[in-house]
Amino acid sequence: MRIQEFNVGPRFIFGEDAISELSNLDIKKAYIICDPYMEQSGMVYHVLDQLDQNAVETKIFSGVVPNPTVESISKSISEIRSFKPDTIIALGGGSALDSSKAIILTYTSLEKVAKPTLIAIPTTSGSGSEITSFAVISDLLTEEKYALVDESLVPDIAILDTTFTMSVPSGVTADAGMDVLTHCLEAYVADGASDFSDACAEKAIVLAWENLPLTFRDGNNKVAREKMHNASSLAGISFNNAGLGICHSLSHAIGAFFHSPHGRINTVLLPHVIAFNSSLSNLTVTPTSSRYAKLAAMLQFDFRNEKEGVEKLIAGIKQLSTQFGIRGTLDDLGIDKADFITHIPEMAERALADACTPANPRKVTKSDLESIYYLLARSV
Repeated sequence: MRIQEFNVGPRFIFGEDAISELSNLDIKKAYIICDPYMEQSGMVYHVLDQLDQNAVETKIFSGVVPNPTVESISKSISEIRSFKPDTIIALGGGSALDSSKAIILTYTSLEKVAKPTLIAIPTTSGSGSEITSFAVISDLLTEEKYALVDESLVPDIAILDTTFTMSVPSGVTADAGMDVLTHCLEAYVADGASDFSDACAEKAIVLAWENLPLTFRDGNNKVAREKMHNASSLAGISFNNAGLGICHSLSHAIGAFFHSPHGRINTVLLPHVIAFNSSLSNLTVTPTSSRYAKLAAMLQFDFRNEKEGVEKLIAGIKQLSTQFGIRGTLDDLGIDKADFITHIPEMAERALADACTPANPRKVTKSDLESIYYLLARSV
């Protein structure tokens, strides 16, 4: 047994009206980072109203874009260097949270100052970025995605309040929720998995499996929304400790070239990755296939042996995603097949070098990753 560590991450504040706790925090100058919708819709005022109670000086940067880019992040740097906040509040989905992390890393490096307190307020239930040391940034010029990994990127406080998730459209809810399931499945079989990370992944996958269809059908279901918010953070705790795998590596490379929603890319890749990792085409039962079968049993699938358990798990994932209108093809991602095939060699090379690849339970070659991409291209 090797020595391992387990980190929970930030202080969690959750439950109904959790946002009200902002007024009890010691904040003097708050730099709020969000996307344009958060400002235009007035959602940001849920934050401002709490800060105003203590006359906190605030400044809003609402230039966050989907799949955050080097360009969008650089726009805030001169502003934050001038404002010099003691607290940064990241309000939004994974893009806002990842942008905030990259901004903090750049700001503290340039100014040689201590890291401001980072408060993460997720508005979608998916990325888990509110508790992780990960951030993914895109460079439009080079068409590359960079995975930043640094312990300083873990937020200090995560506020989970369903007020911000109630208006999330069903399609975004599904994409984000399938990302949660991907985080659970990858962390559970990752090289760094432990009893502690397993506990979080197991609870998260059950919560997500039960509540994602409910939130998709009825976005006003507050209980289901809260459970998905909790599942997202639990999954984040799990993969932040155990690692992820090639589903995310392959997804990052596709996203860099084609800019499809990250959670949806994971959804169409996941069945192929599970089949590969469990060596499903072989008769031999592997430790990884046993792990997948254990999750299949947890989700109450009936099967006679572990190989059939993996098959049932894959079928269940496909059936679940079909409920959300995701059939598992390139059409779901809005990607032209010929264009996709042209990019396969370079995407496979990038996926091989991705920060998520080393934790994958089955070691891979560039040829292995190309094969998975070709399987996706042939899906109908």
